Amino acid sequence: MDEQYPIEYYEFFVSFNEGDYYTCHDLLEEMWMTDKDNLFLKGLLQMSVAIYHYEYGNVKGARLMMQTAHDYLQAYRPKFWGLDLEKIYPFIEQCLILFPKHIDRVAFEEVGDLPTLPHLLLYMEND
Repeated sequence: MDEQYPIEYYEFFVSFNEGDYYTCHDLLEEMWMTDKDNLFLKGLLQMSVAIYHYEYGNVKGARLMMQTAHDYLQAYRPKFWGLDLEKIYPFIEQCLILFPKHIDRVAFEEVGDLPTLPHLLLYMEND
């Protein structure tokens, strides 16, 4: 890869693939705070936060954040910063289908009863 990105961007991929969505939030927010017009970073941030919310039973928050991620990332399709968004959009859309519409929140002990989200492995490709 010829282009250099902020180190936090590379660390985001590692954290996301390890399922550490809280760290993803921190890494992406750190980058986004220095470039608030970058809706690509904000979209990835919202996607990570959505998964985090869902894993802790905040279904309504997950729905809202994932829809926002869907909207923000649209302008960056098909590929941006080495990330093939055409591989991410099916994940986002499947999550939006799976998030229960009639539930806003479940107790942490009941999170395992929620539909399981598909697995998404993120990796960078050459632009």
